[in-house]
Amino acid sequence: MASFHRLRPLAVGLVVAIALAGAVGLFAVDAGSEASSTEPVPFHDTVTTGVALENVGTEDDLDEVDVPKAQVFYSQYEYVVGYRGIERFVDAHGASGHEERFGYPLAVYVTDYGASGGDVQLTEEGYPTLEDGNADWIEAESAVFVVDSDARTPAGETVVPFADREDADAFVDDYGGTVVSWEGLLEHEFAIDDAAVIRDRVDQRHARADELTAAATSLRDRPADVVVGEDAATLEEAVETAPAESTVVVPEGVHEVPDEIEVDRPITIVGQGGGDGAETDAETTLRGDGNGSVLVLASDRAAISDLRIDGVGDATEATDDERADSDDVIEGAYGQGDVGVELDEASNALVENVTIETPTTGVLLRDAPESVVRNVTVHGNDQWGDGDMAVTTIRSPGAVVEDSTLVDGRDGIYLHRSDGVVLRNNALENNRIGVHLMYSSGTLLADNRIEDATSTGIDVMTDPEHNAVVGNEVRNVSRGILMAGSRSYVADNLVTDTDVGLTTGAGNSIYEGNVLAGNVVGVAANNHLPTNEVTGNDFVGNDNHANARIGTLRVWSEDGEGNFWHGAIGSPDVTTDEAVLDRSHAPTDPVDQELHRVDGTPTLARAPATEALTALEGTVSGMRSESIVDPAPLCEPANPDLLEYTEWEPPDRTC
Repeated sequence: MASFHRLRPLAVGLVVAIALAGAVGLFAVDAGSEASSTEPVPFHDTVTTGVALENVGTEDDLDEVDVPKAQVFYSQYEYVVGYRGIERFVDAHGASGHEERFGYPLAVYVTDYGASGGDVQLTEEGYPTLEDGNADWIEAESAVFVVDSDARTPAGETVVPFADREDADAFVDDYGGTVVSWEGLLEHEFAIDDAAVIRDRVDQRHARADELTAAATSLRDRPADVVVGEDAATLEEAVETAPAESTVVVPEGVHEVPDEIEVDRPITIVGQGGGDGAETDAETTLRGDGNGSVLVLASDRAAISDLRIDGVGDATEATDDERADSDDVIEGAYGQGDVGVELDEASNALVENVTIETPTTGVLLRDAPESVVRNVTVHGNDQWGDGDMAVTTIRSPGAVVEDSTLVDGRDGIYLHRSDGVVLRNNALENNRIGVHLMYSSGTLLADNRIEDATSTGIDVMTDPEHNAVVGNEVRNVSRGILMAGSRSYVADNLVTDTDVGLTTGAGNSIYEGNVLAGNVVGVAANNHLPTNEVTGNDFVGNDNHANARIGTLRVWSEDGEGNFWHGAIGSPDVTTDEAVLDRSHAPTDPVDQELHRVDGTPTLARAPATEALTALEGTVSGMRSESIVDPAPLCEPANPDLLEYTEWEPPDRTC
């Protein structure tokens, strides 16, 4: 359970506080407040943010990594905040709006990596590790810090703190860097990509995917040296005899594949019947015997195109021998078993214009970086509990899955330890989960359509960073988009007909331009730290537009603009150039949350007592838990083009 500290009451009366609320704005400095206790607490009792070790390497690889840490007591946040990576606190401390959300630091403690905490060394990768595994907590203001050294975390450069200058100097002698004071550290700049950088990289990620796709599709242009039925009796024989950089042509019709065929050279297998947009009913079918995988690409730049594959076996998990060869439990569960097409240690490979009928996995990428799966149709098991994924990527960074239709099965697309993957323009239907990310950062999910998932449309898990979820349409699922991790960008998505449309579990992230319409709950604010920017979203026709978990007040506006709330009341604010209302909207407030559903609540909402209480909640720390306020709600929808794709038409308003 997170540790918390309590603030003393403000030395002002209720009437004075209400009067001041209108004069000084949403936040007032708690000048008379101080923590009753700011002694260091066990780090596992803090509300933690920062570097997530579970996303890189195995548990054994990172077991001895000791990331330098800070814990901070804030004046307007009742829980102690723990930062994995002191540079993460420095970056957050200097960010716009940080003090408004948290108040000022009452006390900051850091871990001592000097003699009192055990001798610190760096691993081969530059990760700090302590001889005895324990570091004492010391006051940050009395510590010295080594910056620009060889010390790293899996997320990049890190700061190493010391209680004694001599210990810091010794560390510099061994690993380089510069010793700075606490004041100097707070002025230091660190290369930490924030959510705005991720927003700016969306076009770059698309461009990189375009380059990979162009290079992969050029593999179709290899000369046709071997034709099955003419130059070789069977496909297996053709694959064995085809020279590298050639094409094996498979005529239309059904070709039996009694044993798994492995492609161990950079060749292309192309079906002669249909594919690539040709207008023909002819098909080239590779048919397994129902007892294993059908086709394995085990070479860089191998390619297949214009094929239909069926007769896949029904084994969904690894054999005992396969489990013995892998130390990853997830891979044994989801990355083994029978597959229609498997890419195994095959980088820059291509699977294009392929239809797969499978009771298990359709396409599996294992150690297949920068490979491309495009225009693929997978029909999986209609009982997802008996099936596997339509497309799975394991340790395949930079892969591209696009323009594909993935129906039924456990998950439409499943990523495991595959950073930088691009998933775009896919249609996912009737899966358990449409897109499922595990231990995968830097992913671009763009313009996918997800319908009728049993559980979740998009599920981002295990604290990743730098994901972009943009322009997706999620309909008729239990939970729409579940975010986790940090420093991500979630924008321009349409989510409708769900129990929960969107969760803001990814901290230090931007959520903008989304339409949440016709859901039971539009957005569930489930990140404990109020570090997200939530603006320009449209909340229309939801039973509850938004709710909040344990934590402090979330302020959902930026630079004088908030969100559109169906039912919000007020007049155009003539004091600003923005098209906003002159009354704030709090979707977690018992009155405001009824404005779009029950007649008579606008009158109650305008009552002086109600408005005074709302103002007070914004100024007194103890009254700010589990709530959301938008100080500048929009007069009209921000995303009318997206809203047209729903059945909801909010009342017309013109500022």
